[in-house]
Amino acid sequence: MRAGKGGKLAILEPIVLFGLILAYIWGLRYHFPAAWALILALPVLSHWWRGEGAAGLGFRVRGLADCVRRFAPALGFFSLALVASGLLLDTVRPVPLERAAMAWAIYLPWGLFQQYLLNGFCLTRLEIALPQRGAALAAAALFSAIHAPNWFLMLVTFGAGYAAARLYTSYRNLYFLGLAHGTVGVLLFLVVPDSISHHLVIGPGWFGH
Repeated sequence: MRAGKGGKLAILEPIVLFGLILAYIWGLRYHFPAAWALILALPVLSHWWRGEGAAGLGFRVRGLADCVRRFAPALGFFSLALVASGLLLDTVRPVPLERAAMAWAIYLPWGLFQQYLLNGFCLTRLEIALPQRGAALAAAALFSAIHAPNWFLMLVTFGAGYAAARLYTSYRNLYFLGLAHGTVGVLLFLVVPDSISHHLVIGPGWFGH
């Protein structure tokens, strides 16, 4: 555990943020769609108060090469396994290759942003008050809860969220995690049938899929 400015309140910050995100998903976005800007002000102000810069949060090149060397083969193998399973089970969506590539390119920044919230903000706060493994489990649990009631995504995001948190603890690099998140997310959409994934929809919209 690490000491830090406002350590006693640090554990509350990610809980409050994720609670507000849940509130936005389940209701605020329908009545106050611009509320997301106020919600994101919380981590911004927190970083400013604690004097945290982008590089320290994981937006840096350092460590990227090590991540690529150690984990890119596993990411590639897992990606090929997803595609192969989709082809064998005949569940691949009939999406042209160029459209799939465009979807991947568009989703990468969103994957990076989610990894920032999960690790750059949530995990770094939880690590102040909890042991590393406990902080990783707590961060993964919060990340999973965001995807309720989609049980498929909740299972995926808990396991992947924990793995991402452990990797972030060692390398403090968000770029590789964003790449992995974006790649796996698009492939899951392309190969997992809607009967299981519910079109990857979360919140109230899940009940309509």
